Amino acid sequence: MKKVFAEEFIDFIDKSPSTYHAVKNCSDMLEKNGFIRLDPSKEWKLEKNGKYYIKKTSSTIMAFTVGEEISTECGFRIAGSHTDSPCFRIKPNPEMTVENIIRLNTEVYGGPILSTWFDRPLSIAGRVILKTDNIFRPETVYINIDRPLMTIPNLAIHQNRSVNQGVEIDRQNDVLPVIGLINEAFEKEDFLINLVSKESNIDKKDILDFDLYVYAYEKGTLLGAENEFVSAPKIDNLASVYTGLRAVIESRHVNKGINIFVGFDNEEVGSSTKQGADSNYLMNYMERIYIALGMNRGDFLTAVNNSFLISADGAHAAHPGFTGKMDPTNKPSLNQGVVFKISANQKYTSDGFSISVIKQIIEGKDIKTQDFVNNSKEAGGSTIGPISSTHLETDSVDLGIPMLAMHSVRELCGRDDLYSLKELIKVFFEV
Repeated sequence: MKKVFAEEFIDFIDKSPSTYHAVKNCSDMLEKNGFIRLDPSKEWKLEKNGKYYIKKTSSTIMAFTVGEEISTECGFRIAGSHTDSPCFRIKPNPEMTVENIIRLNTEVYGGPILSTWFDRPLSIAGRVILKTDNIFRPETVYINIDRPLMTIPNLAIHQNRSVNQGVEIDRQNDVLPVIGLINEAFEKEDFLINLVSKESNIDKKDILDFDLYVYAYEKGTLLGAENEFVSAPKIDNLASVYTGLRAVIESRHVNKGINIFVGFDNEEVGSSTKQGADSNYLMNYMERIYIALGMNRGDFLTAVNNSFLISADGAHAAHPGFTGKMDPTNKPSLNQGVVFKISANQKYTSDGFSISVIKQIIEGKDIKTQDFVNNSKEAGGSTIGPISSTHLETDSVDLGIPMLAMHSVRELCGRDDLYSLKELIKVFFEV
């Protein structure tokens, strides 16, 4: 069962080369399971026992289920995650030619481990925007050039003798992917647009603009002596997206509240966008749900104070080669359970109260948990939990699956932990 679930997760990642594709795949799964898409620009009519979802800018998604009865004392059960991962965004006018080689000009998105992107097959995915009769509603088309297309070649060691002692990587020059050679058929002007038009059968004249990204073409896989690991791109944080999505789909809605799964965009760059966690996106739609169910604002604010948020994002596992980087007494291991993420400096929202809530929810279940606290000499990172908490007056816990090589082009997690996270969120939705 756990192996099958991990294989299904890998398939989801392989079909999600960009944030837009990940959200499209989420919406496809929701519709196959009876969820109805809502239009934010129109009035909503919701029903008890209903299942619904909303998308924002094709990169943020929220799905929710409504109980047979609604009580403000139950409030909202929210599982939040983020859909984006560190990568490279292709700049406008990207074509650069040096020594008869064509490279694409890119900008680093988020905080990737840059060296891991070298010398591997890469391709392009994202969206292009097309003309329509309504200038405020141009058409969005998803693009995936599904073949090995580019690479970022290293400089030979003979010309870079200190490379194994560590070399600073120039973000403007060193990580630009090579996509071709200049020849008689080469058209420098609109080279990328021409390629996208040809590969996707879109009329070049209809393309207004694009949001295109570089992605690693190699597929995810199980590995290890007993297939106990998952090696794949974008585990941070499509692991939480996929497990949260499966949980809201599979769970039996027996409580008297609203169950919500949400995948925000732009966590890797601070979340301060209209589709990010540092916006009123979630708060506004939660209120709209209550209004559409015939409740008033007072009811809604009461429900918010009786709600609970799980912020699910990747956690650090103890690296066998760098154990000194971990806290001396809190060292999560792969396949040993979901990790509570704790920070005295409020990088995470977990506290004794919220952790205790989850421990009681999973009591008697076959779900193991661990604790992560940063080594006090390490700054560590943060996630959507603290950001969302500035908008919602709810108790919250930050947790996730332990990982190695976080923000590498390929990350590593435990096969069994994926299933455990899905089961934890599912139980959370069912109490």
